[in-house]
Amino acid sequence: MNVLMPQLGETVAEGTVAAWHKKQGDAVEKNEVLLDVETDKAATEVPAPVAGVIASVLVPEGKTVDVGTVLAVIETEDAAKSATGPEASGEKGTEESSSGPGSSAKRASAKRSARQPGKAAEGAKAKGPGGKAGRLRLSPVVRRLLAENEVDAQEIAGSGRDGRITRKDVLSFVEQRAADESKPAAPEPATRPAAAKPPAKPPSGAPGETTRVPFDRIRRVTAEHMVSSKATSAHVMQAVEVDFSGVDRVRMPKRNDWKSRQGFSLTYLPFVARATCLALRDYPNVNSSVDGDALVLHPAVHLCIAVNLNFEGLVAPVIRNADSLTVAGLAHAIHDIGNRARKGTLDPDEYSGGTYTLSNNGSYGTLMTGAIINQPQVAILSVDAISKRPVVVESPTGDAIAIRPVGILAQSFDHRALDGAYSAAFLQRVKGLLEEKDWSDEV
Repeated sequence: MNVLMPQLGETVAEGTVAAWHKKQGDAVEKNEVLLDVETDKAATEVPAPVAGVIASVLVPEGKTVDVGTVLAVIETEDAAKSATGPEASGEKGTEESSSGPGSSAKRASAKRSARQPGKAAEGAKAKGPGGKAGRLRLSPVVRRLLAENEVDAQEIAGSGRDGRITRKDVLSFVEQRAADESKPAAPEPATRPAAAKPPAKPPSGAPGETTRVPFDRIRRVTAEHMVSSKATSAHVMQAVEVDFSGVDRVRMPKRNDWKSRQGFSLTYLPFVARATCLALRDYPNVNSSVDGDALVLHPAVHLCIAVNLNFEGLVAPVIRNADSLTVAGLAHAIHDIGNRARKGTLDPDEYSGGTYTLSNNGSYGTLMTGAIINQPQVAILSVDAISKRPVVVESPTGDAIAIRPVGILAQSFDHRALDGAYSAAFLQRVKGLLEEKDWSDEV
């Protein structure tokens, strides 16, 4: 029985073997965890489809393969019995006569296929750069990377399905090329080479000793996305100061009862999320993405919420049709996706399709954050600390100084898609809603 790379969502085409919990020769029960698989969105456990013994492990840890690739082969009890049957005992003639002409050849072919899954795909790759089997069918992303890095596609051995070149193949090739070019030339050998001295190493725990911490999957993917976003979008940041007194008039009297009934706190974030969704209806260009030389306006707001994974990474799962939810509905949705993201139980598709992102750093007391745009979106809003400050309050009897809960909302936007005036008008709409709207019917 073949164990295949699973389809971890409609938009996921490949996965990485993160860890094997079993090795070749181990016995497994049905539904026992065999390995962990990761994508650029999520991680999941792959159970054994049948009980048996692991005959072979075909994909090592750390390797990325296409959906449907054979990862391992499990030999079941029935298969083991058939392997020790008449044919294996030398009673080939009896077996052939009982099964009909040609059956032995068919069984032999089937066994060879079981022992060597994926051989056809390897053969296609073995054809080399000049081979066919889709080697020249390049995606737009791959073509762009090849052109930007001046790489000939014929120099790269593709690891994708049917030997196709993937984005990771190109990036790995470029990285290896740069490493090779940076290596110093080998020195001329001396007449009598001196004995090599081991490098000095400070004692364990000594002051100044460095520690190397390899990037995990989430950190690697985050790094790639952030660098790509800065290289893609013309980032500009604008900010407005918001008085949250109007929000507190509703939030403060209800927060204790809310927490006792719902089990979590009613924070400012769902109010900001609701005001953002309403403002995006009035300023649809902010709820868009750039496609070539065109702006694609999205009919619904699929709101991404940045979630901190206990300082081990950052993800941004999506609340679908967030503009149809009230403050109470958004509070529940934000709490739910945050919990499931930290537990690693979100479906990979829950990370895709977002149209606008909120990043919330306020609980750490930040004043203002210039967040990086979550591609292919055109803007992201940072919600920073909301604290009591003295502000000037205008009234019919004159100006006065009052203590109010005040926070800064900072939006980073793509200047290719938006101009400063349009972005500023959107921010003013969000500010006006938070300060002036009656929120009592939303909670």
